[in-house]
Amino acid sequence: MDHTPLTMSIPIVKENIVSSKFSIAKNSEEEANFIKDVSYAIKSINIANLSNTNKLEEVTNTFASKIDYTWRTNSKQVNIMRHSKSW
Repeated sequence: MDHTPLTMSIPIVKENIVSSKFSIAKNSEEEANFIKDVSYAIKSINIANLSNTNKLEEVTNTFASKIDYTWRTNSKQVNIMRHSKSW
């Protein structure tokens, strides 16, 4: 029996996918401010009445919100492109 190979051409389009992330430069003023703000956020959380899981969840959500706000305040958005350094 003779077999005829099937051939297909699949077009591959070169595409640059741009994504971004928030970053703080090491040893920068922003890093120092971030650490200072996080320290203040930790000190300011009221942990006096952790009598049940709902209170604990409330405290952890408050902490997470403060960290997120502090990160967004002190970091800057950088675009990651194909030629960006991996480090």
